[in-house]
Amino acid sequence: MNDLKVYRVWDTCIRWFHWINFGCVMVLLAVGVVILNAKALGVTNDGKILLKTVHVWIGYVFVMNLLWRLLWAFLGGPHARWSAILPGGRGYIDEVRRYLIGLRSGQTPEYLGHNPLGRIAITLLLILLCIQGATGLFLAGTDLFYPPFGSLIAGWVAASGVEPATLVPYAPQMYDEAAFDAMRDFRKPFITVHYYGFFTLLAVALIHILAVVVAELRDGGSLVSAMISGNKVLKGPPVDQIPID
Repeated sequence: MNDLKVYRVWDTCIRWFHWINFGCVMVLLAVGVVILNAKALGVTNDGKILLKTVHVWIGYVFVMNLLWRLLWAFLGGPHARWSAILPGGRGYIDEVRRYLIGLRSGQTPEYLGHNPLGRIAITLLLILLCIQGATGLFLAGTDLFYPPFGSLIAGWVAASGVEPATLVPYAPQMYDEAAFDAMRDFRKPFITVHYYGFFTLLAVALIHILAVVVAELRDGGSLVSAMISGNKVLKGPPVDQIPID
């Protein structure tokens, strides 16, 4: 029987990113659900503005946190870098094959970082997060005239004689009708992507949480605690790095 051994895996930046991202996504999803059902819930225009304002400000935190994680993939430790996140590279297909065989036999290889299937899941999550962040920033400009695109949108739709910087949401008397309609047509693809990205991200996040729970119960591992302490407890030697106490 192998002795349990503790390995230092996740650095402080990775752990902070993970929990800030988790909190932001949960709040954004919750507020997003209310915004999507605002009419059915009888939310007034002022209420919609408040909800969207909260959504946008949490979105700024979300985007800044995500950008830092993308940068840290160039600067961080071995398990934080792109080479440890993105699927592919020499021997990756063989790794996937061995891991799937291990899943079927109940004896999966142990990894300090992400296992081969986990790398696919993390990459998909990062892509979805980037898509939601990018489209959300654009929509913040069309809905509330917030940065980084708000001034451009305001300059586009402001009625003659109205200072773009003074525009407020839900004030059609301040907008040029034709320009506003054109802007709304232009933003439709962004809304569509953000809308379906919302549900896709929700589904992937739930699958991710379920996979973590199953792995914890199956292996008696330390996935969750590792993202708090930075330390991972393994039953045997990891296959992705020389063991370090």
